[in-house]
Amino acid sequence: MCGIVGIINKSKKSADESLLRKMADKIAHRGPDDEGYNISNNVGLGHKRLSIIDLKSGHQPMACKENTIVFNGEIYNYIELRESLKNQGYQFETDSDTEVILKSYEAYGADCLNYLNGMFAFVIYDNKASKVFIARDHFGIKPLYYFNSDEHFLFGSEIKALLAHPAVHAKPNDDSLQEYLTFQFVMGQNTMFDSIYKILPGHYMVIDLQNYDAHQICYWEPHFEVDEHHTELYFVEELRSLLEDTIKIQLRSDVPLGTYLSGGMDSSIVTLLASKYYDGRLKTFTGAFREGKDFDETYYAKEVSKAVNGNYFEIFPTQHDFTDTLTKLIYQLDEPVAGPGIFPQYMVSKLAKENVTVVLGGQGGDEIFGGYARYMIAYFEQAVKGAMFESTEEGEHIVSLESIIPNLPYIHRYVPMMREFWEKGAFDPMDRRYFHLLDRSGSSLSYFTEDFQQTYNKESVFERFQKIFNHPDTKSYYNKMTHFDMFGSLLGLLQVEDRVSMSVSLESRVPLLDRRIVDLVAKMPPAMKYKGAGMKYLLKKATQDILPEPILNRKDKMGFPVPLHLWAKNGASDFIRDILLSKKSRERGIFDHANIEDLIASERSFGRSLWGLLSLELWFNTYIDN
Repeated sequence: MCGIVGIINKSKKSADESLLRKMADKIAHRGPDDEGYNISNNVGLGHKRLSIIDLKSGHQPMACKENTIVFNGEIYNYIELRESLKNQGYQFETDSDTEVILKSYEAYGADCLNYLNGMFAFVIYDNKASKVFIARDHFGIKPLYYFNSDEHFLFGSEIKALLAHPAVHAKPNDDSLQEYLTFQFVMGQNTMFDSIYKILPGHYMVIDLQNYDAHQICYWEPHFEVDEHHTELYFVEELRSLLEDTIKIQLRSDVPLGTYLSGGMDSSIVTLLASKYYDGRLKTFTGAFREGKDFDETYYAKEVSKAVNGNYFEIFPTQHDFTDTLTKLIYQLDEPVAGPGIFPQYMVSKLAKENVTVVLGGQGGDEIFGGYARYMIAYFEQAVKGAMFESTEEGEHIVSLESIIPNLPYIHRYVPMMREFWEKGAFDPMDRRYFHLLDRSGSSLSYFTEDFQQTYNKESVFERFQKIFNHPDTKSYYNKMTHFDMFGSLLGLLQVEDRVSMSVSLESRVPLLDRRIVDLVAKMPPAMKYKGAGMKYLLKKATQDILPEPILNRKDKMGFPVPLHLWAKNGASDFIRDILLSKKSRERGIFDHANIEDLIASERSFGRSLWGLLSLELWFNTYIDN
């Protein structure tokens, strides 16, 4: 795992190595083991290396014939690809996956991406063709940002690297700010910064060094062409086989390795299967809070660790840790995203780094297999609507009212969400209903001034949401929801996954995000995937023989809750007030500070309004004010 940066001067002026180094130094935490730079006329490439595979000869930038690469990530099937390329006559000088990418590009051009199984962001300077090839993995596990002006094309693994270049200025993107207020993440290629963009998941870009034309091209996305011919047993067996294989190849590492273990189903499955193929006693890492059972899943994590005879590590972050860490954490994130769970996630990453260099986790399972409570709320409403009007919008009743009732205990924690949804979203078209389930603006806008609220255009946000949600391949409500989450909210979660781990120089792998698994799940009939409104029904079926009974039958899904509302009323009150009620915050003129004072004293359990405001204000302080 690494950090990459680059400069392309469109004036043909030679790239400035001192600027390249300055950009790379901003992300030195991503690669403390080695660094390298390459200047080829007006193209400059920089690399900071965290050594994982081929510790001795994997130095970057790496060159082969006319091509030079900087690469961040891991190619898990690099051994098989190397053997295939050797059979075609290609020769290798290293054992690194980096060289495998170079030779694959030489052999297949842009089609090399169809051969790669991994998480990656890489840039290849193709001197012979006078172009630069930029690519990002299928799900956006590894980040890559760019800035494109008349004078420069700049790229980097983190936004802070781009901001180190004098041509880039930190300005908020107004559309993105509105999306953040709605979802607490930003959709599509935009970021919270004006003129700074993401390379999208499953996309590549080619920059012609003659005219500097650059646009993103999609090379992969799941196709929801439903396979009605195969049985449930077939899909269960195929899924189990893929789960075993993806875990097996993602255990490849030349440095110590462990797993994140929350006590939930996804991380438990990863840990249980990893222990099957790991040579040695697997180290597992868990976090919780001592503020009560609603903030502690360690019972379940210990059950799994005990089942694999793991070496169990746990950490209980405190209120002091929170106040001591938050400002630094917002800096590491680059943008305000997601919920307060990023704080304990960061603390667990620190614990893991003290013991290993690579961890495997369960990120992505909820998006692929339908693990969010809002899916059940959506189908509960769908079932009620179908029963009332004796109709269905999907051509078949995926979930009946009778079948969903036994599973309703899963959503007992989500009464506030249900109350708000039934007040304003019930029986609308599918896209409008799911938008309502995701929309957090109703609880957050009241903390902004009336003038600022007048600038908020919810319909504009909804229109951008529709472009992702209403994908032409997704006919069923279930597929529409999971598709949006894979290419909407998951990007924010993966940004957190990358930043909290890389900020402590730890590589985090997410084996459930294997394109083969997603391609298989996309083919499954929706009624089979969500049989009886069972949360992650087919994933459970595929792994029920290894999951301990307390994990298999859990109905109290947590999602790393943080006792922020308790801290706000007690010892962290002054810290929070100093941020949200500061002179700078008041001068910004966007917050209604009287309402914020009330929120600090009355934030509800598991609420995210206070977190959203803290993240936003600290982002302004860190990046925009400075």
